[in-house]
Amino acid sequence: MRNVIATLVITGVAVTAAAAGVVLSGAINVGADDPHSDVVHQILGVARERSVARRSAGIAVPPLDDAELIRQGAGNYQAMCIGCHLAPGVAVTELSQALYPAPPNLATANPPRDPAQSFWMIKHGIKASGMPAWGKSMADEYIWGMVALLQRLPQLSAEEYQALVASSDGHQHGGGESAMHDHTGSHHPQPDHTDHAEHAAPAAPAANENSHVHPDGNVHQH
Repeated sequence: MRNVIATLVITGVAVTAAAAGVVLSGAINVGADDPHSDVVHQILGVARERSVARRSAGIAVPPLDDAELIRQGAGNYQAMCIGCHLAPGVAVTELSQALYPAPPNLATANPPRDPAQSFWMIKHGIKASGMPAWGKSMADEYIWGMVALLQRLPQLSAEEYQALVASSDGHQHGGGESAMHDHTGSHHPQPDHTDHAEHAAPAAPAANENSHVHPDGNVHQH
């Protein structure tokens, strides 16, 4: 029996030392453009889903069919979420394509996720995923507004979604609002003036040390 215990202890120490060696060597590629293996991806996915399900199990869900709640949620979703999670009529963005793991397109999530789970994830975020803990600056009632909007989002046309956004009060959620992540108005189709001679082409913006020129000729400021 002692030999068995000693063998298990030695094996455990050896495995721990080997794992520490791999970590400290820098062999693990943490680049977002190098996806996890299928096995690791599945393990992380199961761990995430079970964690969210366990922690959201006791959350009481209020009525989510209230028109005012949905309207309120549309304004905040437009301002805070479409850059990653898109919306009806919104094409993929630079951010949604560049993040790993890729954020889900909530405009096509049918059926929507369980509302208690959606509330928990919006409030607490998800570690190492790019999903912020909006509960640090957002009151619960406004989080429920976004959850209410998410329950209807996959059934909305682009026109219906934009009408909800236009009728909302925009980005407002009880304190801590910031224009830093506000996407309001940034994903609307722009009028085409190419057939009108009186609309001269705008001058190209000057580049500086905080900008770079993409191959398409556009200067992107940072």
